[in-house]
Amino acid sequence: MPAVVFTDPQVATVRVSEQEAHLEGIETESRTLSLDNVPRALANFGTRGFIKLVMATGARRLIGAQAVTADGGELIQPAALAIRAGMTVDQLADQLFPYLTRVEGLKLAAQTFRKDVKQLSCCAG
Repeated sequence: MPAVVFTDPQVATVRVSEQEAHLEGIETESRTLSLDNVPRALANFGTRGFIKLVMATGARRLIGAQAVTADGGELIQPAALAIRAGMTVDQLADQLFPYLTRVEGLKLAAQTFRKDVKQLSCCAG
């Protein structure tokens, strides 16, 4: 179940954190993307925060997401849908997201499992 704390910035989470997954005996990898890598955050001059994705190592399935960002509540629902659909981080990374939206940060965060997004141009992916 997704959850949001309506602070500034918002704190949003879905499914498990890395620590919770380990308590369930799930081996994980996680990546944290700072908002200074998200074009919408740069355009809004609001780069405070991050997006974190947690994947089950063997299957590369997305099993958790956390975000501390403006509009974190809006961003967490697509992550919840990806988890419910059993998507891998690679499938999430390959999805099309509208450019210059904060939710595009989910795609960029998923791409960090296989590349350094700091090396991408603003529109690459």
